[in-house]
Amino acid sequence: MNYVLALLLPPLAILIAGRPIVAIVTFLIWIPAIVFSGGLTHPMFILLAWILIYESGEARRARIGRGRGDG
Repeated sequence: MNYVLALLLPPLAILIAGRPIVAIVTFLIWIPAIVFSGGLTHPMFILLAWILIYESGEARRARIGRGRGDG
């Protein structure tokens, strides 16, 4: 679900992924980039959001794995 949100609002998806500082910085860069480039930079922010969402999922899986004694 968060990947779909990243298509429309990358800063919000980054915030939900647990990276509030990165989300704020991304938002402050995202708005002017969208306005001045006419939306051409939006895929870059989508890619950033997807990478951060993936990393947070991997970190969560690693913590769960260690908690069960698998690691």
